[in-house]
Amino acid sequence: QVQLVESGGDLVQPGGSLRLSCAASGIAFGIYTMNWYRQAPGKQRELVAILTSGSSTAYADSVKGRFTISRDNAKNTVYLQMNSLKPEDTAVYYCNAEGRTRSYWGQGTQVTVSS
Repeated sequence: QVQLVESGGDLVQPGGSLRLSCAASGIAFGIYTMNWYRQAPGKQRELVAILTSGSSTAYADSVKGRFTISRDNAKNTVYLQMNSLKPEDTAVYYCNAEGRTRSYWGQGTQVTVSS
């Protein structure tokens, strides 16, 4: 059974930082591209960051220079370090494991940026 479990979401003030984690089980983690998506109320889900099995990364323009995606294959975990948070970063953040033929999703973790 495949499971992706996100954690680390919280309420944080503008300018603050959070680190999200996504622990995977039931998949050969090291061969998957790991992605972080987010969905704000009333908006479509958007891709935030990509990390391939070969360690290539890509980011949405809105988070470049502020967010960093990383992975620890020994722990089957992907992280999203979020710095200089803005109110517009408020959303539910989802972890996604993308394979050649299958894609898996976590349940999401809420990030709220507000003073």
